[in-house]
Amino acid sequence: MQSLIKLLYPPQCVLCDARTDVDFALCGACWAETPFIEGLCCDTCGAPLPGVGAPDEGVICDDCMKIARPWSKGRAVMRYGDLGRRFMLGLKHADRTELARSAGPWLARAARAVIAEDTLFVPIPLHRMRLLKRRYNQAALLAQATAQAAARDCSPNALIRPRPTLPLDGHSLEQRFATLSGAIVPHPRHGADLAGRRVLLVDDVMTSGATFAAATEACFAAGAADVCVLALARVGKET
Repeated sequence: MQSLIKLLYPPQCVLCDARTDVDFALCGACWAETPFIEGLCCDTCGAPLPGVGAPDEGVICDDCMKIARPWSKGRAVMRYGDLGRRFMLGLKHADRTELARSAGPWLARAARAVIAEDTLFVPIPLHRMRLLKRRYNQAALLAQATAQAAARDCSPNALIRPRPTLPLDGHSLEQRFATLSGAIVPHPRHGADLAGRRVLLVDDVMTSGATFAAATEACFAAGAADVCVLALARVGKET
């Protein structure tokens, strides 16, 4: 039956109609145009850096030298631009939830240096009203797909947003951090999952880091032993 299905509906690239060998993959052309972050990157936020080297050499970008980061290490899969932006918009606003299945292995590979045996994957939460409007939390889908790819535990409800926050587009760095301060807290019941654990926070996009900072503080408030962060896309100065 599976052979018949593949014959009638052969695998296609998730970003175009080109044939692929497996489901939920990129074709060669789209893969080449997707701005994956490879080589040297900031050890704290995952932003790509000029030069040659492994991403775990402890090099820090200018922003992370100036902005206090409450988490330990950070990684990102791609830059937010070109096909990376198209991929993100499809996942976040076009009901392309299947894209999380594509991204799971990419995220797990990007974060391999910061994943420990007891790492717990935790998504950045949405406020219930935004979740009701969107019908799904893209960060939760990514966290679950990445945890599966990495063979680790995931707690999709460990954190909540008890109050809505305004969109951060167009806000200054200070405004972003002020808006997110205290906006994310441990879940009254599921927050206990964080106690004593190494936590890897997962979100779709990292811009200033304000959302990750608020979530990190919530994890530590619940007793987490350590927190790292992982984003599918990193907004950089060049975008």
